[in-house]
Amino acid sequence: MSRSIGIDLGTANTLVYVKGKGIVLREPSVVAIEAKSGKVVAVGSDAKLMLGRTPGSITAMRPLKDGVIAEFDVTAAMLHQFFKKASGNTMLTRPRVIICIPYGVTEVEKRAVEDATLEAGAQSVALIEEPIAAAIGSGLKIGGARGHMICDIGGGTTEVAVISLGGIVLSTSLRIAGDEMDEAIVSYMRRKFNVLIGDSTAELLKKNIGSTHPTAVRGEMAVRGRNLLSGLPTTITINSANIREAITEPVSHIIDALRTTLENTPPELSGDIYDNGIMLAGGGALLAGLDVLLSSVTGIRILRAKYPLDAVAIGIGRVIEAEDKYPGAVMFRSR
Repeated sequence: MSRSIGIDLGTANTLVYVKGKGIVLREPSVVAIEAKSGKVVAVGSDAKLMLGRTPGSITAMRPLKDGVIAEFDVTAAMLHQFFKKASGNTMLTRPRVIICIPYGVTEVEKRAVEDATLEAGAQSVALIEEPIAAAIGSGLKIGGARGHMICDIGGGTTEVAVISLGGIVLSTSLRIAGDEMDEAIVSYMRRKFNVLIGDSTAELLKKNIGSTHPTAVRGEMAVRGRNLLSGLPTTITINSANIREAITEPVSHIIDALRTTLENTPPELSGDIYDNGIMLAGGGALLAGLDVLLSSVTGIRILRAKYPLDAVAIGIGRVIEAEDKYPGAVMFRSR
């Protein structure tokens, strides 16, 4: 009997769900390889520690960009290692895999995900669109005729979708999300304080003191970086108001995507969304004050998934455990 597993293949993190066991693996989507031979040195958490610290002989990279595969062979190698970790470092059987993809990706991008998963050792591959998985994992009852809206803010993409009768009625997929917020913080630090910090430090600032609304005050944090004027290491103190200012632009793009989707929603479903509220999922849902900001902009109640970071993986898991309950959720391909 082959095992069934679900994969939330994210730009920032990959989660693996095993049928009957739940989520068994959460790892950063990072791979370290030898520059000359291409041999994998480390994957996941071990590789993430190497970002920005490797010698010339080793390259640490994220093989996915904006939710799609940028480095095919590296992605396949990463998935193979995750399969082994999820099965206790042994692969006696090749798993049946359901893996998520952003809404609206091209056939070429879908094929790349399939081929990389098969190359990693999967027996078969089925695809599920990220907004559908996030909605199921957030507890939305998507099978009925009532409309629901999900806003899934991940590392590489933001997915805003209106769902009814088990399918996506309309969706806006934005390749602006957590990674762009990190880049905005790096740029802000350089522009405002003449201090250069790395992406990992920017991510820590976002997670620890990130804020999107003046009512969400999360204190301050000491940051180490390099002074661009003197070239010497320096330490400065940053507060949540600084981070709010830094990420204004990417957050405004997410607000615009939400508005655009609401404006194009059929009137009957608009009424349902007003009654049900908008569900937030993904790592971006954890940003302090984001629910208050979006509610003030849209006039609609904002809900946050119980487990925002795990929502997509939980949704894939629920489909795996009871495929007959979600007949239209999974795209079974010819192979």
